[in-house]
Amino acid sequence: MYRAPVEEIAFTLKHIAGMKAALEAGRLGDLTEDLAEAVLNEAGRFASEEVAPLYKVGDQQGAVFKDGAVTTPQGWKDLYRRWADGGWNALTGPVEFGGQGLPMMLSVAALEMWNGGSMAFAIGPTLTMGAVEALDKHASEALKATYLEKLVSGEWMGTMNLTEPQAGSDLAALRTRAERVGDGTYRIFGQKIFITYGEHDFTDNIVHLVLARLPDAPAGTRGISLFLVPKFLVGEDGSLGARNDAFCASVEHKLGIHGSPTCTMIYGDGQAKGREPGAVGWLIGEENRGLACMFTMMNNARLAVGMQGVAVAEAACQKALAYARERRQGKAAGYAGQGMAPIVHHPDIQRDLLTMKALTRAARAIAYSCAHALDLARAGGEDAAFWQERANLLTPVAKAFCTDVGVEVASRGVQVHGGMGFIEETGAAALLRDARIAPIYEGTNGIQAIDLVTRKLPQSGGEHVRGYMGELRADVEALRTSNLDGLGRSADLLDRALAELGAATEALLDMQRSGATEAALGGATPYLRLFALASGGAMLARGAVASGDPQRIALCRFFAENLVVEAPALRETVVDGAAALQAASLSLFA
Repeated sequence: MYRAPVEEIAFTLKHIAGMKAALEAGRLGDLTEDLAEAVLNEAGRFASEEVAPLYKVGDQQGAVFKDGAVTTPQGWKDLYRRWADGGWNALTGPVEFGGQGLPMMLSVAALEMWNGGSMAFAIGPTLTMGAVEALDKHASEALKATYLEKLVSGEWMGTMNLTEPQAGSDLAALRTRAERVGDGTYRIFGQKIFITYGEHDFTDNIVHLVLARLPDAPAGTRGISLFLVPKFLVGEDGSLGARNDAFCASVEHKLGIHGSPTCTMIYGDGQAKGREPGAVGWLIGEENRGLACMFTMMNNARLAVGMQGVAVAEAACQKALAYARERRQGKAAGYAGQGMAPIVHHPDIQRDLLTMKALTRAARAIAYSCAHALDLARAGGEDAAFWQERANLLTPVAKAFCTDVGVEVASRGVQVHGGMGFIEETGAAALLRDARIAPIYEGTNGIQAIDLVTRKLPQSGGEHVRGYMGELRADVEALRTSNLDGLGRSADLLDRALAELGAATEALLDMQRSGATEAALGGATPYLRLFALASGGAMLARGAVASGDPQRIALCRFFAENLVVEAPALRETVVDGAAALQAASLSLFA
């Protein structure tokens, strides 16, 4: 069963992602190292002892839809109540509404642990945290006063309503409409699909954040507004009133995350008895400026989804290693015991397990570094713009690379289990089923790669990404001059990877300056992997130097000599692969 890797998480936060330096500089408010360790330890205990034991029942029972209501798996409602009562929903919430105002770094660390225990359980509260941030930044004072305290505490939960049957990633095509009433409210009509925790039995009220279009709105994404639409209307005294005209029509039957209700939501078709059709909603922010408000929530969710990838990868690592230590098969040269050797002694299994471990640690370091950048951007000061650009740069990488890693590591975990991995009894397949959604939702990983190449690399004329690569080169140089034993060719190979990344970066910037956008888009996905491997390798080097630990040194070397060696091929694909892609694509239309 999953055990939260608290020590590894704490090390990554402090010595790789930058928490220790930020604490020493007084950049993280009232947070102390002792408080951070206490939070991590208790989060780890709760994830290991209370969330993880209910993973299997969630996967097997799933969320059940009947007569318009959703029942979550046995024990999950009580689990959520214990989780909310423990103050976990309020970890980073605004202090004036009952939140603890703690840094994002602690939040994502806790999210890793909740998702390691059960991804299907953790995704619901994750969206509530995003809704809190969106309302805190963009909602009117009246809406904040009515909704934020109960969302921060977890007494109510929030959702994000973007996708429609004809409008997946292309939000310009959405058709849900909003009509002005004249009293400050709006009536919402339309259908949304794939709404996570759109209906459930965890809380008495659910606060939906819904994208819709006003009748006189401009075409495309410039004409989208964001509305708050509660399941139950709220009285002036904060009590729940009439049922709003917002209902779940069905839940999806999915490959994984079975315990998470993925709902089709219908707004305004007259199901609310005694009311005229139309779900009552309130504008968040300004009319026709809703996408900017929603992106506050979406960016929060993208990092959180990246943490899902890290979490599932960690759980898969633990499960595969435990199995490899117990399962006996054949003879192994390095095994001196009696009879067949545990398969962990076989080099091919060792390669799988070490690849899983190295990718998981690199992904964790990238995601936590993104959270660190967000914390320093929010702290304000003269360097706030710098850190916002750093967060902008790392967010698509954290979302895409970490979720790709989740799938790859979970798949390797099935392979380590052999035939038993294909059998549901072991639980290895369940992790792979859960992981597979993460590269798809909250913006597919292809979209993340496009965002990285077309929007994030050109920040400050390309100077920010150049500065970031300079920081990574300093980490590799520190490794080279550390005189640590057992480094092998680590420094040389990491240096080469960064050189390849630099060349690919300049090529992509040149393509965009010259108008060769199609070629840049063709190289976006391999570029993101190159970016992540070079970054992750440098961060593992940072951890090796900071600790001097022989195991960290050995894993850094393994990453450099077995994984980062992809860098030249990836650079070649980025720089020269577009012509072949365009030529071969003609066959798709034959």
